[in-house]
Amino acid sequence: MNSKKIRDLAFTLHRYLGLAVGLILVIVGLTGSLLVFEQDFDHFAIAQQYGHITPQKEQLSPESAIDTIQARYAARTDLKLFRIYLPDTPDTPYIGQLASTDGQRTEVFVNPYTGKIMGQRLWDQTLIGIMLNLHYTLMAGQTGIIIVGITALLMCILSITGLVLWPGWRRLIAGFKIKFDAHSKRVNFDIHKVAGIITVIFLLFTSFTGFCWNFYDLTEPIIYAVTFTPKPSEPVSQPIPGKSTLNLTQQLKIANAALPGAVTKSIYFPDKPENALQIRMKLPQESSDYGDSNVYLDQYSGKVLRVDNALKLPLGDRILNCFTPLHYGTFWGLPSRIFYVFVGLAPLILFLTGFVMWQYRYRAKPTTKERIYTR
Repeated sequence: MNSKKIRDLAFTLHRYLGLAVGLILVIVGLTGSLLVFEQDFDHFAIAQQYGHITPQKEQLSPESAIDTIQARYAARTDLKLFRIYLPDTPDTPYIGQLASTDGQRTEVFVNPYTGKIMGQRLWDQTLIGIMLNLHYTLMAGQTGIIIVGITALLMCILSITGLVLWPGWRRLIAGFKIKFDAHSKRVNFDIHKVAGIITVIFLLFTSFTGFCWNFYDLTEPIIYAVTFTPKPSEPVSQPIPGKSTLNLTQQLKIANAALPGAVTKSIYFPDKPENALQIRMKLPQESSDYGDSNVYLDQYSGKVLRVDNALKLPLGDRILNCFTPLHYGTFWGLPSRIFYVFVGLAPLILFLTGFVMWQYRYRAKPTTKERIYTR
């Protein structure tokens, strides 16, 4: 296939895929721009709604916060504590997350110094929860997950075909130039090509990772296979008849010894007797907000079942861990996060300018009647 046929095929795919999925990409992109600073917005909203925390000398232990939450909701058999986030900063609370039998998530905020419950909320009804649901599922459940995942894959194709069609391959400077004094048709085209080339690599990052997340059961085994990485086995606790689980304070001491220098960020509680206690931790060299290191412990004996040091993981696991910084733009800290806000706006700009180009081209085609009378 010669270069002209490749460009013609790329042009056809680029045009019609853009028209077909453009509106969905606009929704996903705009919500993605808001979610870049998800944690910062959420911390601000929590402080505004439930009150500011005054830092004191010593924080209560995670076990104390958990006991407080479980005592408050002891009568609610429909709610089960499945995770707790430890305070990120001296003025943020413990955040306990409880799952209900109908799938809703309740968040409870505990003052880390007084142990007082500051309030609770249904996470799905928060602004961030709504935005994430819209971004990930279009608020359409499993069907929406499939639609967004397929759209993300098509965005990868749009990005590749856009690269093929970029005029800068012939003249580099022309590929980055916008002639504002030209005809509106040319200005529109220039905005499209420049916005596309500036954001194309990052749109590829976000769309590929989004596709992999929405079809994780399919893509995870493929990534492990192509990187020749064995999938880690699931840690299993050994229930001991007549013995209760080891207390959390002891478990945290064991985890800290297993991964020295790491800071505990969150704790995932087993939902079955044979499941392990998962303690998520962050090493100083990690860039992820929540950390990618984990220690898995037998919930009865405290035996270390598995340690995932994020700095020493096999290739397949490192690739999977790269998805979050590549998708949210946290890999260069604040500068890349700010840039990702504009990356999220790119689908809107590209769809509008692409639609205008399609209209120009559509109007330029003579109708059947016009062709008859011009013969």
